[in-house]
Amino acid sequence: MTTPIWTITTLDCKPNVDGLVDYVVTAHWDCTATDGTYSGRVYSTTSFEVDPNKPNYVAYADLTEAQVIQWVQASLGAETVAATEENVLQQIENQKNPPIISPALPWATA
Repeated sequence: MTTPIWTITTLDCKPNVDGLVDYVVTAHWDCTATDGTYSGRVYSTTSFEVDPNKPNYVAYADLTEAQVIQWVQASLGAETVAATEENVLQQIENQKNPPIISPALPWATA
């Protein structure tokens, strides 16, 4: 079974928010899957509210990819996360079994 993988590709930051350096405002992310020679991908961004009084603030240097993926998925919600993963898997299925094809025209000569 192919499992979608989430990765963070870029973090956009405000340089300084009330003394908090490199405050993350946007995460660029990919959800990908590969099954042999077939692959699927969804790329998007998720923006975060700027709140210098945010409880449990984590300094940029201390962030982990898993933590930011958790933020992204929490922001998207379970239904959107599931739909995104299904989209990636459907891309692979469509490559294996195309839902639309364009055969040669029956009157065209080779």
